[in-house]
Amino acid sequence: MKIGIILGDQLSLSLPTLAHLDKQRDRLVMAELADEATYVKHHKQKIALIFSAMRHFATDLQQQGWQVDYYPYGEHRHRDFESLLADHYREAQGIVVTHCGEYRLQQRIDQQWSASCGVEVTCLDDTRFLCAPGFFPRWAAGKKQLRMEFFYREMRRHTSLLMEGSEPVGGKWNFDSSNRQPYKGKTPLPPVLTFTRDAIDEQVLALVAEHFADHPGSLQHFQWGTTSRQAQQALAYFIEHRLPCFGDYQDAMVTGEDTLFHSLLSPYLNLGLLDPMAVCQAAEQAYYDGDAPLNAVEGFIRQILGWREYVRGIYWLLMPDYAKENRLGNHRPLPSYYWTGETKMHCMAECFRNTLEHAYAHHIQRLMVTGNFALLLGVLPDAICQWYLEVYADAFDWVELPNTLGMVMHADGGYLGSKPYAASGSYINRMSDYCKHCQYDVKTASESDSCPFNSLYWHFIHRHRGQFSTNHRMKMIYRNLDRMDSDKVNAMLTRAESLLANPDLL
Repeated sequence: MKIGIILGDQLSLSLPTLAHLDKQRDRLVMAELADEATYVKHHKQKIALIFSAMRHFATDLQQQGWQVDYYPYGEHRHRDFESLLADHYREAQGIVVTHCGEYRLQQRIDQQWSASCGVEVTCLDDTRFLCAPGFFPRWAAGKKQLRMEFFYREMRRHTSLLMEGSEPVGGKWNFDSSNRQPYKGKTPLPPVLTFTRDAIDEQVLALVAEHFADHPGSLQHFQWGTTSRQAQQALAYFIEHRLPCFGDYQDAMVTGEDTLFHSLLSPYLNLGLLDPMAVCQAAEQAYYDGDAPLNAVEGFIRQILGWREYVRGIYWLLMPDYAKENRLGNHRPLPSYYWTGETKMHCMAECFRNTLEHAYAHHIQRLMVTGNFALLLGVLPDAICQWYLEVYADAFDWVELPNTLGMVMHADGGYLGSKPYAASGSYINRMSDYCKHCQYDVKTASESDSCPFNSLYWHFIHRHRGQFSTNHRMKMIYRNLDRMDSDKVNAMLTRAESLLANPDLL
């Protein structure tokens, strides 16, 4: 008898482990382990989502005829897979597992599992992604910088998504320039999709409340689907009610509106409850059926076929050294309001509220508000990377680390992005209503009530002149800085220095 290990982000009936085993002869093992739940302080909703989804998937497997050994949290003494395997599966004829999504755990699979139980471990390639194993390294070979746009085009050709022969549908690869409208309230927002909770959900929510009370976030607003059926409902709901306007407003932010037209599908994709190709094909079909415009469908598919596959490729190409990158020499700790949400900056407070209440914030809230602020402050990359890993339901190391370290913090020296995503408060003001509700003045940079983003932005530009002044995408910014009156520049820098001295007071 062989043993198949099913990890918490491998909740898919198309998992290679299942294809490799015989359900009549072999057994599957799933376990809620303390080491995996607490190696960082994951958001309570993230833990609840994973545990409940695991338990529901175990039921699905049993209904498919599999024999499943399930170890619920608190009902066994094992903190990690090594001790579990050593105590219960030394007589197995082999251990089978699909390659995991985190370098830390993969190293333990490769180096410790077999030694722990004295049984051979077979680790299979994860074929559930759209980029086949080996494709990304071949594409990246010899390139000094890896640009997502060019990788995305290769993936479009490879999958034939939104293609007419060898040319992209609509004559353009990318419709991002059409996807930057602020939301003014003219288009009605769809209600948030909610799900009925079953006994498994309720048991898990009670367990998390009891055992993870010191972890960030609240369980009060838990509204994630926890089964493959609910994940499919979420996909159908997005395609019908949100995708038509997703493109126009995907960068918009509105006070009190936490989801707008975003899909909220990334947790289901990253757990394995949704298949990425099926999701892309559903969006593509909406375009061909005339139910969604091309700018929306292309922009959505690009997030999955482009960014999701791209950052996974970078992660496995460059780890473990990539996690240590800090090319800008940042060293500051995260301010306390990243956990409490208590700050006078309205844009930040809104993003934190959404994060703590829902274990969610959309990509612009992450990139251009909380991430941008960490970049401008000069936060240690490891600190902000760990925070994102902790607080978001869709955050797994392979997708979170390149996005945060490379795209948000530019800590890899431009390997992932050609310029830092640094911005003043003007960008936030253009794409949201946040600044209208803030006590800071978004139109100034040197006064005592000036928007902290403005002052810190120019301080960031000033202190990193050596790295960025020759960047062709930033030369205009430095020309603008050099044209400014020297007294004005000094006043802005002085204001920024005062903020950097006490960032927790903002």
